[in-house]
Amino acid sequence: MKEILRRALTGAVYIILLLSAVFLNSDAFDFLFMAFGLACLYEYKKLVQLKGYYIFMAYLALWWLFIYFIHDKILINLLLSITLVVDFALLYFLFSKKSKPFNTSKKFVIGLFYVGGGCIFLTMIPYQENEFAKILIMGIFILIWVNDTFAYLVGRSLGKTKLYSSVSPKKTIEGSVGGFIFALIAAYIISEFETLISPMQWIILSTIIVITGSLGDLIESKLKRVAGVKDSGAILPGHGGMLDRLDSLIFAAPFAYLILYIFNYVS
Repeated sequence: MKEILRRALTGAVYIILLLSAVFLNSDAFDFLFMAFGLACLYEYKKLVQLKGYYIFMAYLALWWLFIYFIHDKILINLLLSITLVVDFALLYFLFSKKSKPFNTSKKFVIGLFYVGGGCIFLTMIPYQENEFAKILIMGIFILIWVNDTFAYLVGRSLGKTKLYSSVSPKKTIEGSVGGFIFALIAAYIISEFETLISPMQWIILSTIIVITGSLGDLIESKLKRVAGVKDSGAILPGHGGMLDRLDSLIFAAPFAYLILYIFNYVS
């Protein structure tokens, strides 16, 4: 009970901080996720034993360029392509039976685009239609939270079939299906409040977010397993590190940005 209360209090503080930043103004939101990205990079560095501070400087330079200065679609699409290539490389790592650690250059590139690229595209998502779409980005957060919460609850009460026991022994197929169903319901409800995209597009977006978010969670679990640790950090009591909290979001963000770009392009 004490552990559940601690998790609930930490989660409440995290959600209040996030809501405050989203509804205060776009600059507060931008700064929050720049800071979250730095925290995630710090924990990633420890997980893969990457030395030096160059990755922080590279991330900050990339973040400032693409959030405030670069608006050219070709350059943004180039960054998106590189980020997606790195993410697919991590998917290969996830399903590979080999646990050979990356060399230094690969650790740097993966960290910069997996964590940094994910945070950059997560920050860019609300700026669809040249406006700061508060409900759109909150909807994406809600989809991740609903999927995670109900995957845990359904898995705990009904789960019997392991999803990927060698990487994450507690996750079950039943839990994943339960989380997905409730996320679809949440997506339909959200579509009543955010009409930038249609209800069917919300359903498609939800499907992409749930699948890629779940894969992102598994990727971070494998990174921790290779590193031999339970959590990426201890900054969030009851939840572990910031990367533990944001692993689904930062991996799903480039895919969510891509599908939103496609919706905008074909509409």
